[in-house]
Amino acid sequence: MLGIIINIALAVVKWGIGVYAGSRALIADAVHSASDVAGSFAVYLGLKAAKQPPDEDHPYGHGKAESIAAIIVAVILLIVGFQIGKSSIASFFQPIAPPKTVAIVAVILSIIVKEALFRYKYKLGRELNSDALIVNAYEHRSDVYSSIAALAGIGAAIIGGKIGIEWLVYADPVAGLIVSLMVIKMAWSLGKESIHNTLDHVLHEEDTVELRKAVESVEEVKEINQLHAREHGHYVIIDLKISVDPNMTVEEGHHVGKKVKGKLLQIDNVHNVFVHINPYNANDDE
Repeated sequence: MLGIIINIALAVVKWGIGVYAGSRALIADAVHSASDVAGSFAVYLGLKAAKQPPDEDHPYGHGKAESIAAIIVAVILLIVGFQIGKSSIASFFQPIAPPKTVAIVAVILSIIVKEALFRYKYKLGRELNSDALIVNAYEHRSDVYSSIAALAGIGAAIIGGKIGIEWLVYADPVAGLIVSLMVIKMAWSLGKESIHNTLDHVLHEEDTVELRKAVESVEEVKEINQLHAREHGHYVIIDLKISVDPNMTVEEGHHVGKKVKGKLLQIDNVHNVFVHINPYNANDDE
C-alpha cells in the first residue's frame, strides 16, 4: 500500500512536470512509475491471496498466488517498456525543444524516493521470504536506474540548448529509449524467475542442508531416500521418503514419521511435510 500511494504521487508529479518542461525522458519515467502502481497492486492482491489457509480445492495452500502476481508485474513492465521505446523513437522524427530546468528537480526527487522504497521493500521481502515483494522492490530499483538515465539525458539536452549544440537536444529522447530498454530487460529477468518458481521448482541440494540435518537428527531414521522441497511462494512444502528398521510395527513407523515432520515444521519457512516410510535394507540399491 505504501508503494501504491507513493507511486501515484510520483507518477502525477513527474507527468505534470514532464509535460510542462517538455521532457520525453521525464514523461517516460512517469509512465514507468505509473506501471509500478499496477505492479504494487498486483503484488498486494497476490500476498492477500497467498495468506489464505488451505481449503478443499487447494490443499497445498495459495502460496503460488505470489508468483502469479510477480508474472503479472513482469508482463506490465514489458508492455510499458515497449510503449516508452516506441514514443522515444518517434521523437527523433520531429523537431523538439530542450526541456525546462525544473525537470531535473523532479528526477532527483524520484531517485531519492525510489531508492528508499527499494531498500524498504527488499528488506521486507527477505524477512517474509516473498518472491512477489522482492520482484516489486526491484521495480523500484529499475526506476532508480531509469531516473538516472533520464537525468543524464535531460541535463545534456538543457546544456545543448543553452550553448547552442542542437543535436544534444535529442539526448532527452535517447534517455527515454535507454529507460525503455532497461525496463524490458528487468521485465524479462523477473518474469523468467517467477515462471521458474511457478513450475513446481524444488530447492537445490545445497539449499536443503538444514532440512536434511533436521531429518537425520531423528535417531530412528536409517536413511533419507528422497527429499523434495517445493517452493510455494513464501513457504516450502516437503515430500520426503525415509527408511526405518523393517522390524518396526506400523504404529512405531508412524511415530517416527511424526517426529520427523515435527522437526521440519520447526524450520521457519516450512509449511507442510508429507512423509513416506520405507523398510531399511542395506543391500537395496534402489
